[in-house]
Amino acid sequence: MLPGAHTVPVKLLMVSGDRSILSGRKGAFWYTLQEMQKHWDRIDVICPRVGSREDGTATQKDHVSSGMPHNVFFHPNPRGLWHQPSWIFHQGHALIRAHHHDVMTVHEYPPFYNGRGALALHRSTGIPFALEIHHIVGWPVAANLQERIGHRLSRWVLPREARHAARVRVVSNAVAQELMHWGVPGGSLEVIPSFYLDHEIIGRVAAPPKSYDIAFCGRLVANKGCAALIDALQHLPDARLLIAGDGPLRPKLEEQIHAMHAEHRVNFLGWLPTLEAVLEAMLTARVFVMPSLSEGGPRSALEAMACGMPVVSTRVGVMPEVIEDGVNGLFTDGTSRDIAARVGCLLADSNLRERMGKAAMGILERFERATLVEKYAEFLKRIAKKE
Repeated sequence: MLPGAHTVPVKLLMVSGDRSILSGRKGAFWYTLQEMQKHWDRIDVICPRVGSREDGTATQKDHVSSGMPHNVFFHPNPRGLWHQPSWIFHQGHALIRAHHHDVMTVHEYPPFYNGRGALALHRSTGIPFALEIHHIVGWPVAANLQERIGHRLSRWVLPREARHAARVRVVSNAVAQELMHWGVPGGSLEVIPSFYLDHEIIGRVAAPPKSYDIAFCGRLVANKGCAALIDALQHLPDARLLIAGDGPLRPKLEEQIHAMHAEHRVNFLGWLPTLEAVLEAMLTARVFVMPSLSEGGPRSALEAMACGMPVVSTRVGVMPEVIEDGVNGLFTDGTSRDIAARVGCLLADSNLRERMGKAAMGILERFERATLVEKYAEFLKRIAKKE
């Protein structure tokens, strides 16, 4: 038994699509599990194949090299995503037989392979499970046809899966309200934010000299709105932009920048290895911008606020619950002209940036990592105790 752990339950089976840790990245999932492992004797994570590994297997060496605790184990699928429901079912069966897990949690989103596999496993073994919905794809605004289809399917699939779950975890009141509108009973929903902020890490990151005007941090995919942010540079002729993150749209975004003849004003950093590196990069800019069309957090905007940066964001995810427009941040409608207007206002007024940044730091207490992860762990343990 781990020091401080509860007597029962002690073993968690987690079904996730996140394999960033086995790809060598210390992102949000890595920091979550560092705290989560304190509350369990064992955590097994079933996830998809890791692209950088030919066989897709995880070994003890993977845990050591990624800095994972000794009681966290990954089980990536050796085959592709079409086989993921079957992998979750069969690997989950083997793990439950061997270790007798007390509860399962399932991170669900299109194409719903996690939910399909987990539901089959639940029906076969009786293991109670929580359905976790961190982000409704294509809501409030779909970025493309794929997201529109994903949103329509979510409206049909998620309420049906929720009927079989012991509880449904959502990360914001807005998502809870939308799911209730879809027919998910409010009594089955529990709002537990997953935007964990670490006092210690944020406190020790020193602000470097400002060399950029705008920072963006996120995966380079359509719903993040990075193309609109780049287009906003046409209305901010002297502004310099730093982009931290990578993704499939990077070549297209680079072409956009080349067509604008703005290569000298934009710097792509790619993926950064640690949260400290991400925060240090963001703090080289005067303003942080997140123009997402649909979003669960956005976590990076909350991290920027906690570090004392003025933030310009669309009204997505949890942002309407944390930003008081004009006090600790600014809202934008996400169009390039409006982004430019909001950013231009901040760049022209250093006193406003300072006041807004100081006010934004108040969210650090609200999303403190240890407190929220403990609440998350207790939520899962309550589900097991009811069975």
